[in-house]
Amino acid sequence: MATNANWTVIFDDKLIIKQTGDAAGTGYIFNEDPFWSDSKFSNIWAIQYETNPSTDEVEHRDTTPHCTYADADLGDFQSQFIDKWDAAHLNRLQHDWDNDSREESEKGSRPTSYSS
Repeated sequence: MATNANWTVIFDDKLIIKQTGDAAGTGYIFNEDPFWSDSKFSNIWAIQYETNPSTDEVEHRDTTPHCTYADADLGDFQSQFIDKWDAAHLNRLQHDWDNDSREESEKGSRPTSYSS
């Protein structure tokens, strides 16, 4: 498995984890079965996106050699995984803000966007 990935996707767990920057180590589970059941993902065990070495980004369920995300031809990583994670994280930030009992002047403005 690759190391130092910026993003990790674990298909059996329906989990996307941001590994760098703010919120590093935070993962969200997405129970959108149609998304995870897409045939292009049927042989994918995990993705370690933006790694070193990049030849080890996509791990297959069978004996298919690990490969780069680009070589796996799985589509745009940003729109399929990062945008989902960003939306879930914004939801969490807004939930935390809404449940923070401090005055608005103390906690700042309510988050309205988030982009990794």
